[in-house]
Amino acid sequence: QLQLVESGGGLVQPGGSLRLSCAASGFTLDNIVIGWFRLAPGKEREGVSCISQSGVSTFYADSVKGRFTISRDNAKNTVYLQMSSLKPEDTAVYFCAVKRWGACGAPMSPRAYNPWGQGTQVTVSS
Repeated sequence: QLQLVESGGGLVQPGGSLRLSCAASGFTLDNIVIGWFRLAPGKEREGVSCISQSGVSTFYADSVKGRFTISRDNAKNTVYLQMSSLKPEDTAVYFCAVKRWGACGAPMSPRAYNPWGQGTQVTVSS
């Protein structure tokens, strides 16, 4: 049974950085597309980034492009989301998820992803 566990969230000041981790158990991630989503108060779930099976292709939402970097370490069975230059509007619960069908890229529909991790809270505030 594939399980995903996010970690690395917390409270950070505007302009700061965090690195989120998505660790898998019971399954290998080395041939699976992984996506990061976020859910902010009062907003719909937003696809933030995804990474291809090989890791050579990535996608970023316009809202985070140039500030966030997705990567994977197959030896550790983990996908990372490095977040820099954080803004208050980045405050959200961040989820990682497995894409069941298709390649990494736009659009990032939550309906194409399963299973999901439990989420980790990121709060950007002074």
